[in-house]
Amino acid sequence: MSGRGRLALCAFVATLAAATSMLPLVEPASWILQAAFLLAVQSGTGALVRRAPVPRAVIVAAQALVMLVLLTVVFARGQAPAGVLPGPEVLQRLAELLTAGAEDVGRYAAPAPVTDGIRLMLVGGVLLVGLVVDALAVTFRSAAPAGLPLLALYSVAAGLSEGGAGWLWFLLAAGGYLLLLLAEGRDRLSQWGRVFSGATSGAPRGPAVGAALSGGRPTAPVRTGRRIGALALGVSLVVPAALPALDGGLLSERNGGGGGQGGGGTISAVNPLVSLQNNLNQPENRQVLSYRTNSNDPQGFYLRILALDQFNGDEWRPSTRRLSDVPQRLPQPNGLGPDVKVTEIRSNISSSRSYRQTYLPLPYPATEVEIGGRWRYEPTGRTLVGDGGQTTGGAQYEVSSLVVQPTADQLASAGPAPAALQREYTRVPDSLPKVVGKTATEVTEGAANDYERAVKLQNYFASNGGFVYNTSVSSGTGSAAIGRFLKEKQGFCVHFSFTMAAMSRTLGIPARVAVGFAPGTEQANGSVSVGLRDAHAWPELYFEGIGWTRFEPTPTRGSVPTYTQEEAPEGDASDPAVPEENASAAPTAVPDAPDDCPAQMRKQGECGDTTAQGPVTPTDSGTPTGTVVGLSLLAVVILVLPLLPMLWRLRTRRRRLAPPVGRTSARERAAPVSADGRAVPSDSRSAATGPDRAPGSTWTPARADAADTTARTLAAWREITDTAWDHGIEPDDSRTPRKAAVRMVRLGRLEFDAADAVHRVAGAVEQVLYAPEPRPATGLSEDVETVRAGLRASVGRAARIRAVVAPRSAVRVIWAASARWAAFTGRCSALWGRLHWPLRPLRRPFRPQG
Repeated sequence: MSGRGRLALCAFVATLAAATSMLPLVEPASWILQAAFLLAVQSGTGALVRRAPVPRAVIVAAQALVMLVLLTVVFARGQAPAGVLPGPEVLQRLAELLTAGAEDVGRYAAPAPVTDGIRLMLVGGVLLVGLVVDALAVTFRSAAPAGLPLLALYSVAAGLSEGGAGWLWFLLAAGGYLLLLLAEGRDRLSQWGRVFSGATSGAPRGPAVGAALSGGRPTAPVRTGRRIGALALGVSLVVPAALPALDGGLLSERNGGGGGQGGGGTISAVNPLVSLQNNLNQPENRQVLSYRTNSNDPQGFYLRILALDQFNGDEWRPSTRRLSDVPQRLPQPNGLGPDVKVTEIRSNISSSRSYRQTYLPLPYPATEVEIGGRWRYEPTGRTLVGDGGQTTGGAQYEVSSLVVQPTADQLASAGPAPAALQREYTRVPDSLPKVVGKTATEVTEGAANDYERAVKLQNYFASNGGFVYNTSVSSGTGSAAIGRFLKEKQGFCVHFSFTMAAMSRTLGIPARVAVGFAPGTEQANGSVSVGLRDAHAWPELYFEGIGWTRFEPTPTRGSVPTYTQEEAPEGDASDPAVPEENASAAPTAVPDAPDDCPAQMRKQGECGDTTAQGPVTPTDSGTPTGTVVGLSLLAVVILVLPLLPMLWRLRTRRRRLAPPVGRTSARERAAPVSADGRAVPSDSRSAATGPDRAPGSTWTPARADAADTTARTLAAWREITDTAWDHGIEPDDSRTPRKAAVRMVRLGRLEFDAADAVHRVAGAVEQVLYAPEPRPATGLSEDVETVRAGLRASVGRAARIRAVVAPRSAVRVIWAASARWAAFTGRCSALWGRLHWPLRPLRRPFRPQG
């Protein structure tokens, strides 16, 4: 296999190895096989095109076109002419899938189900990274920068994985990158000549000696490189585990996602507050749930998703909990005593197919759940969690739950909570502003017990504290956001619930925050519709003998619990064993009566002509084609623009050092150059080969060969000058090539072979410029590479990276563009002068007044 073939294969393996780090994010993992096949087709296209003598840009363009065709065939075949050709409708379809995929990523906890949008993001991302890696490592022969897209791919997986990606995925990604570097090193080594085995001490010195293999074994540099790579991988795996302060970093593995079969497994949830504010600000209250219940207190029927019980100063988040199989009947709620009045109710709940959530919305506390599918039970939060990609999309289930009705006296006389629960749920971070505890103490002054303190806090936020409900403010939940909320007194349910929970903890009251849905809107058919704008968060406080108890500090949202009011009316539910007749879990799209506006919507000012939210049919035509094309072009510009200096420099180096093929162009036979390699203009070919060429002399093949020799020599000198410039040595136009070489050796701290190579090329330049009969110089490309290696060895890593990524010599492009613009404007001025000259006699002469 050729050197380029090995590089292409290693680039494919490196990309695929980095892509495996995303396997824990979704289930099932079959997408990786599809991505591998499409990536192989894309890489094979590059290998085939590289066999033809075409510019490198054509190779990259061909691979990009094949990538677009592959994505069209897999994801948008119905919108493509002949099922293959990409067009505006295809781009629109891909944009819609990407938008849906982004929403799915924010909606699901890992491992998420492989929806069409997520599959496009995964497969398309792998293909895009593979294209960049192949272009850098194989097409442009620069494997080191190819590590950046590989790192980006791994970083995305590590960032989305709960607690970071596992060590195995890091090992695969890093191993693939080291394999790519090793392949490039072997390819560069082989270019020095044939590799001999059994070299003796008397072997002649030359470039091939440094690349020789002794006894069929790898040379010392190759063995050393392998050892360094293995050592680096070992250190990166061992050190984070040995230092507790690092906490694993990107390699930590905290068993995120649902557990496997059986009673084991853990759950570490994605914070559901990511999209809560977006849901509250939706222009259309799209239905996500519908239910029927036999409860006589519909305004107290909250659907709870999960509880956030950890507050680290930056955010509230759920704890990592053990999962178990769902029991036939859920255990007795923690802390609930026998003296508290409870009523069991039954409810039929239906989820919209578009609402796909890992956690099952349930009334709290649920006692029995009848639902199909794969679900696990988390006892502490009394929640059901989907397993193996199971979600709530289209789910229909029946729930039995308790309506807990404590009296004010029972809450006021509640005893102390268990010590372990007290410690866990009253912990506050050191970063919590002092004003939080101070305000809590001031608001609850005069309260005789925790119940009275909790009621005072609720009333402070809901009525007498001067707070305003506003969903347009920032949705931060950390310590700073809580302090800002107490000062500005504007926010929505997130701010009210988190602040009340934090203040309760400072008073020693165990508290957490529940996230779910407030009571929905009653429909004409008796069902209740729950929309996106019913998303809600509320605090739960613990009272021994009652358990976790809901409070409602958010004004104009939800309902204030009866046990926090002065006169708490009591109501009973109908027979809990017999659900309401004809209760159906499927919502029906029936228009509301115009004059029947529920009290909850009237309180929020949302009354008006509405209809029940059934299955929603999109009414818009999607993203406009012009927007899709514009965003695509903008993305291409953002990705390609920073790489233009590097790509231009690589192309220029290749063109200057390319072996001669046929006759050179007139531009390559240009006039001599100054010491820095910049061309000196000439009006005739006679200046191309020296002062002995007279105007009008015959252009013979011998003189053409001399011109080719001159062009190659001057191109090599230009390359050395630009390489030195890239490494910080600015060109000096006032020096001869010989003196410029001395200056370059001194400033670049070049030694031995590199210094000799600079002087050889400088001597060759003077010879082709001033000798009567220029002699062709040999080994110019090797000398240029030797000088480049010497310059790279003499500077630090930052300077080497800048020389590759942001070369200083790329400013020549700006100079050339400026010169062409000046010439263009000069020609335009001259042309305007010639056109304007006949009109000068027609001008009215100027005559001074007076």
